[in-house]
This record gives sequence, C-alpha cells and structure tokens, in this order.
Amino acid sequence: MKYGQFDDKRKEYVIKEPLTPVPWINYLGNNGYYGLISNTGGGYTFYQDAKLRRLTRYRYNNVPTDFGGRYYYINDGEVTWNPGYLPLKMKLDRYETRHGLGYTIITGEKNGIEVSVTYFIPLNDKVEIHVVKVKNKTNKEKTIKLFGLVEWALWNAEDDQTNFQRNLNIGEVEVEENTVYHKTEYRERRNHFAYYNVNKEIKGFDTSREAFLGSNYNTWRDAEVIETLKSKNSLASGGSPIASLEVELKIAGNSEEEIIYQLGYYENKEDEKFEKTNLINKKGVRKEIKKYHDKKEVKKAFEELNKFWDKTLSNYKIESNNEKFDRMINIWNQYQCMTTFNMSRSASYYESGTGRGMGFRDSCQDILGFVHMIPERSRERIIDLASIQMKDGSTYHQYQPLTKKGNANIGSGFNDDPLWLVAAVSAYIKETNDYTILEEMVPYNNEVGSEEPLFNHLYASIHYTINNKGPHGLPLIGRADWNDCLNLNCFSKNPGESFQTTGNIDSDAESVFIAGMFVKYATEYVEICERTGKHEEASLVKKEIDLMSKAVINHGWDGEWYLRAYDAFGNKVGSNESEEGKIFIEPQGFCTMAEIGGIEYGKKALASVDKYLKNEYGAELLYPAYTKYHLELGEITSYPPGNKENGSVFCHNNPWVVIGYTTIRDGEKAFDLYKRNAPAFIEDKSEIHRTEPYVYSQTIAGRAAKNYGEAKNSWLTGTASWTFVAASAHIVGVRAHYDGLEIDPVLPSEIDNVRVYRRFRDKDFDITIIKDSKRKGTMVINGEELKINIVPLKGSIDTYKVIKYI
Repeated sequence: MKYGQFDDKRKEYVIKEPLTPVPWINYLGNNGYYGLISNTGGGYTFYQDAKLRRLTRYRYNNVPTDFGGRYYYINDGEVTWNPGYLPLKMKLDRYETRHGLGYTIITGEKNGIEVSVTYFIPLNDKVEIHVVKVKNKTNKEKTIKLFGLVEWALWNAEDDQTNFQRNLNIGEVEVEENTVYHKTEYRERRNHFAYYNVNKEIKGFDTSREAFLGSNYNTWRDAEVIETLKSKNSLASGGSPIASLEVELKIAGNSEEEIIYQLGYYENKEDEKFEKTNLINKKGVRKEIKKYHDKKEVKKAFEELNKFWDKTLSNYKIESNNEKFDRMINIWNQYQCMTTFNMSRSASYYESGTGRGMGFRDSCQDILGFVHMIPERSRERIIDLASIQMKDGSTYHQYQPLTKKGNANIGSGFNDDPLWLVAAVSAYIKETNDYTILEEMVPYNNEVGSEEPLFNHLYASIHYTINNKGPHGLPLIGRADWNDCLNLNCFSKNPGESFQTTGNIDSDAESVFIAGMFVKYATEYVEICERTGKHEEASLVKKEIDLMSKAVINHGWDGEWYLRAYDAFGNKVGSNESEEGKIFIEPQGFCTMAEIGGIEYGKKALASVDKYLKNEYGAELLYPAYTKYHLELGEITSYPPGNKENGSVFCHNNPWVVIGYTTIRDGEKAFDLYKRNAPAFIEDKSEIHRTEPYVYSQTIAGRAAKNYGEAKNSWLTGTASWTFVAASAHIVGVRAHYDGLEIDPVLPSEIDNVRVYRRFRDKDFDITIIKDSKRKGTMVINGEELKINIVPLKGSIDTYKVIKYI
C-alpha cells in the first residue's frame, strides 16, 4: 500500500492517508525558531533549544501516538471535524498533507467545506504562521465555527515532564483582545514569553486545559468546549495552560475566507522590562503581531521562504536519466542535511529534545553535507564545537545550543570525537578557500582567557590520538568510538571493580576504526599544515600516519577484512576467531577510504562486506548478530539480534562503504548499495519500512530481527550528510578540493551522461559528464582540453563550462 507520492515540481511529498504507519513529520524554521509537525498536525515548537525554550507541549510514548499538537476544530453546522483527521478522527471526504521545504499544508474536506492550513516559519522572525483557508464549495451560505488550539509547555521541557509538584502551581497567562500570552516564569526571568494570536475578532477563548476539556478525564477528542461549541473564557492559574481562540465565519456559497493564526516567541529588550509588576510588556510584541495580520506580508514571507530553498539547493543540482537519483540529490537529501545541521540529534519524534543537545561528532559530520549550502553558518558551528574542546584535545561529547556549554553529565572520553573536528575544518577550507578560520581565536572549554588559534585546536585533536595509543600502536577507544554501544571499557580487569563512566578511561582497549579515521584525517591535517607553512609539523605527522598504517596492517587485519577493535583484555573484536560479531562494517569502509594497505586490502575488505553483511536494505553493522550479552563488549550486545547496533542496517555507515567502492573504482557496487536504503528507491516498501519515505532513517532492522526491514529513528541521522557526500562527491564525483573543483566520477552503467550545476567559491559551474572510452580522462574547460581532474580557478572567470569524459 502506498500512502502518498513525490511531487518533484513542487518539491513536496504528498500524503493521501492520515493513518501512516508512524507519524510522518516535517520541520519548520531554519534560523533558531523551529517546529516539528506531523501529517495530522502533531508536534511542537521551540526557540533555539528544544529543552530550555520549549513553547508547546508534546508527550512521547503517548497513547494514541501523536495526540496533541496544533489543532484546528471545524464545525460546519452539521458536524465537527479536523482537517488533519486527529484528534476527533471524524472520517473526511478528502484528506491531504503536503510536506514541503520548511512548510506543511494540511487539507481536509467534509460536507462541501474544505479547510487548508499552511504552517511555516518566516526566515527571520520568531513566529509560526498558520494560514487557515476555509472554502465553501456548496451553493449555500455557511456559518463556520473554528477553534484553534495549542498547549503550552513550561519552557524547560525536561522539568515540564517531571517536576509536577512545582509546575502545577506556576502556570500564568494574560489575554488581550485576540491574543493569549503565555508568561509562565516571566515573574522570575522578566524577559521572555510566548503568544497565540488570530487576525480576527474572537467569539471566545480558553487558557485552562481543564476548563477546555470540561474534566481531567476527557481528552482532546471529547473536549467539552468542542462538544458544546462554546468557549468558557477561562484564565489559567497554575494547572496546564493552553491557548484556544474561537472565531466564527459566515461564508457565502462558492467562496472562501482566509484567517491567520500566529504562534510566537518574544524576548523583552532591557528598556521593555517592568521592574515592579508581573504584567508583561506588550509594546514591542504588538508591532510584530500586527505585521502578520497583513495577508500581503504573509504571502511575501512564504515566497521568501521558497526562494531561500530554491537558492540554497541550487548550489548543487544534477540532471541524469534516473529520476529517483535526481530527486534525492536535488531535493530531499540536501533538505535533510539542512535539518540535521540545525538539530543535530536533539529534537525529532525519536529524540525528545531534553537530553543530547548538539553532539560534537554528530555536528562535525553534519557539516560535511551542509557546508556547500551556507558556508558561513558552517564556520560559526565549527567555532562553537571547538569551544567545548579541552586543552589536551579531548572534547565534551555534547553541548546545549542555548548556552553553548559542554554537557558535564555526559562529559568526554569518546576518543573519535577530536578527529571529526579536523574533518569539518578541512571540508570548510576546501569549500571556501578561507584559511583565516585557522587564525580565529577559540577558547578551550569556553573559558575566558584560554583562547588560542583554531589551528591549535586541530593540533590538539591530532596529537590527542598520537598520545593515546594502546599496546598494538592503535588508538585507545576510551568510552567508545563512533559506535557508542561498543563499550570495551565497561568493566575492570580486577573482578568486581567497575571503570569510570565519565572522562578518559584507563584501559588498553583499542579501535581499528579510529586508526582508519586518523590515517584519513591526519592526511588532511598534513595538507593544511603544508599549505600554511607548518612543514615541521607536517613531517612529524606524516611519520605518525605511516606508523598507524603499519599498525593496522600488522595488528588490525584479519586476513580478509579489517578487525574492529581489541577489548580491555587484548582480545580481538570483529575477527574470524570470534563466535559472534566476526565482521563489523565501520573499519571496512573507513580503512578502505583511507587506503590503508592499498587498493588490494580495500578490495578484500569490501568483498567480505558483500559476502557477510549485505541484505536487501543495505549492509548490516555486524555479522553474525550477538545472541547473548557480553559484558566485555557492553551495550551493543544488549539489543535483540538484528536491531540497532547489533546487526541492523545502520544507515549512517553504509555511505562509508559506498565511498569505499568508489575508492576501488567499482561504480556498480557503489550505486547498488546506495539504492538499497535511499528513500526514493524504497518508497514502495513503506508498509514494511514504516518511517517517512522521503528522508533517511538511522537504522533498518536486519536479517536476524523479527521485524526485518522496519526502520527506526528517522530524520536526525548522520546518514543524511554522509549519503549526500557519497552520492554527490564520489559517485557523481564533483567535489571541493583545496586547489579548485575536482571532477572524478565513478558512475554505474545504469547512469548515463550526467549534467551537474555547482556554485563554488562564488563561481558557477555547468558540468557535463560523458561516457566516452576514446576520450576518457580528458576534461574540456571553457573550450580548452586538458588531462586533469581539478578545474583551476581564475579570478577573472565567473562561469565555467566543463565537459568531463570518463
């Protein structure tokens, strides 16, 4: 069964059935003010930080799922219903949700009345606009009652869900004409509040959830106000504050009316604060609210949003003979890259927004697929990330986006983290040629007075790995490397004595994966050193790269594939000697990308991936899955076989193998693996796959799982960034290089000639890739034929017409 289809012309996914296997969501906002919205109107809104600035309440693990959000109740004189189906579940004559780029349109029709709600956040304002269009398709005048509803969260989303003994006493609101102001905690902070407004005279309002429902035993489906069609004008004092605004519309036959609701956030400036009263200062916010009462301003803001996305996505576009490939690269993969850059792993329908904040390794990797879109924002993020690094090169694993402070509860000790900073900085410099970032003064651990040039942070990152090696000359794994669930230090060599769970861990457990990372990214670091005159440092690190490569070959090679690690006792992990977990995917991809042992080692490793790890949805993380718990391996063995890290298709690492295939010049296998979990290519499996068919999920249950093929954790995953890199920079082969734009495709036979439009360093490139064995290896640049792979940039030339023969 198909629940919808792609509309490439409008860059939308169109959902025709409200009861999707799981809620299929979209993201609103792109500049600090964000919203998550499902195909039935569920979700929530926050400013900057999903934990500390949560505007509206959302309940995870709710029954039924996704109950609560931005609801519009419609009474057409006969029945009451919702255009998004929930919460009333009244059967509609027609339903449609269009998830677009930064907006969602939900349309429902009943008894000749069509209601369409367009949800979006303007580019530079802290307000969520809901444009409600009510169309009377009958020949008779209709009186329509409309109730807009949101439920406020009490700002700190974690405290909102736990500290009820306090929170049930602090809810405060104000109502002024057609606006509900949510001012809980304003008494303490006196500088921020939220509001819900409609640009029409209201018939009534409610701000008390209990009053609206009529009883604490009712739900949004049988709320008393909705059943009686009469607001109570309740004013919340404590309890659970909401905002409900009722309007009445008289619409002639075959005509329509449009009204605008606003869900906004406002911070009083210093001169707007009251010192002696708890009443909020509305002077500044009234002007902002009034702006979007004007339909022309709303239309203008929506058009600007669409232009923003058209421009942003135009920095990399392709035209090929494969519609699905074009769709992923041109629209949905890049869109997801932007979302993961904005959110890291903080706020989705699988991440509550209260725990992880912005991940260090996550955000560094997100930059790889985002930097070509808005390089200046990547630069800002790099500085934020480097600012939570310690002097020795280790880093906090996470930070809160509002405070920019490292998360002390999680701490550091994830020994892959520092190297990802090198990856992000090298990607940024290749894209922009901006070496000045290396001179930016950046603190350690956000401590004033500790600032040093960003280059010193890269130095600390590289030397952290150099200074933390184990008995085989391989990097110590610490608490974990990329795989947080491979916990090789979770117990001590002394029986009954546990290791620390925070900070650096004193153990000999080693990671072959980090070794592959080091060889790859230390090579990038050497390049940066040589290009900035630091030749002595470059020479030193080259020797360390050679030592690490030899350590992998001598101690990290299992004969047919790369080992995964050594545990705290010196036992091999991911070896043919192992009973379970004989082969892991991560080092096969990364060590092949780093060309450790040369192409022949890579060919053998990837042949083993083909033999042991592949299924119809991609390559599984390990094989065979663990069937019993191993204390010396940790959380990875706590999952049922075939789930999550224990043998699922962990989509994040599949692109490493795709890039590995391109490294050994095997375009057929690269594209085959790419297609196995690319959303557009598996849309027809939605009933099995379950998550959204337009974005990547983190994991797909493997062959050993009872729910083989079922995906989990959609949207916020490094899969987005890495898959875009794999497809655009390695299969299509158009990628940024220090010296210019490199064009080195590794195309499969099913992809014919490709045209690529690339905006790079303020210059436009129109590239045609042509399969021609007679002219293979040549490139024609503005009419000049050359035997090179890199288009050198000349200051006087702004447009490049390139033909690459392969």
